Amino acid sequence: MRFPEDVPVLTDAVVTLRAHTTDDLDAVEAMCQDPEMQRWTTIPVPYLRENAVNYLAQIIPNGWRDGGIWTWAIEYDGRFAGTVDLHDGRGQGGEIGFSLAPWARGAGVMTRAVKLVVRHAFDELGWNRVIWRAFVGNWASRRVAWKSGFRGLVVVPGGGTARGVRMDEWVATIGLDDELEPQGNWWTVPELEDGGLRLRSFRPTDAPRVAEACNDERTQVWLAGLPSPYELSDAEGFIASRLDNLATGEGVSWAIADATTDQLLGCVSVFDLKNRMDKTVGEIGYWLHPDARGRKVMSTAVGMVIGHAFTPITDGGLGRRRLKLLAAEGNTASAHVAEVNGFTRVGIEREASRRRDGSYDNDLCFDLLRTEWPGA
Repeated sequence: MRFPEDVPVLTDAVVTLRAHTTDDLDAVEAMCQDPEMQRWTTIPVPYLRENAVNYLAQIIPNGWRDGGIWTWAIEYDGRFAGTVDLHDGRGQGGEIGFSLAPWARGAGVMTRAVKLVVRHAFDELGWNRVIWRAFVGNWASRRVAWKSGFRGLVVVPGGGTARGVRMDEWVATIGLDDELEPQGNWWTVPELEDGGLRLRSFRPTDAPRVAEACNDERTQVWLAGLPSPYELSDAEGFIASRLDNLATGEGVSWAIADATTDQLLGCVSVFDLKNRMDKTVGEIGYWLHPDARGRKVMSTAVGMVIGHAFTPITDGGLGRRRLKLLAAEGNTASAHVAEVNGFTRVGIEREASRRRDGSYDNDLCFDLLRTEWPGA
């Protein structure tokens, strides 16, 4: 193909994909100075002006001419906003790559650009599958892929290389007959406040308090699946995994914090939101830092979470019809939290919870229906 004459212009009236020009030089150079861009892509670091010149004058034109990689400039609000490309187009399929200038992020620009390019691959290039890849941890790229309809996400350990270092990759695909729309829910963590408590997202700085809480003797007894001892690295891993739970639609976890000091007091979660048998149910689980016990912290936190869980998805909630809660038979404090929040004890799961010594405890089973909730 000739460059730039044969580069197809793609547009949805908000975002336009076009051939790059020399006028994009300053914007390309500026975009590639962004720390996030350098962290998650394989561009040279440090990124020099000569790299931008070579990219515009050699790499992009040659990619169009030899068919190895087709790269478009993204134009938004009358400005160069980033790039999107298709490459490795063999066997009626290929891969997509993209990057966006910091100023254009958060406005849905890249999702629009990706959908335009994927549609072009299917309708004009005759592809039947497009593959997306990103290094594990690049949540912005993963969210664009999710919003664009990519599915079947897997983790490939050591699947990619950046500047000589092997890194784990996320990989997902979209097929010719698939809708270019999100599959499932990507939950958010709204801040909730009541009774001197703030429920918020976990932060990396919460890790020491998480480790303290999960090393507590009482916590270790009732949550026998926790590592023992519970290291700071375990806490950091737990915090990082909360993002994956949101992205997969599996669950939402809140850090319970003091509304004045913001000190972490515990955790409350609604999980099992992708239950195969019934996607209208959820289960509540929780743990508390020992210095927060005896202050009605967990009872208050669970009450706030119940309201959010029963709020319709269209109103920003989790859209649950029924909530479950399990408490080990001897864990009277946990059972009390359920009871004061209106849960009904509906049965016992016999020898359901394994203890560290290999024995098993019964679990008390509680549930609460939306129709029973006073806020319904």
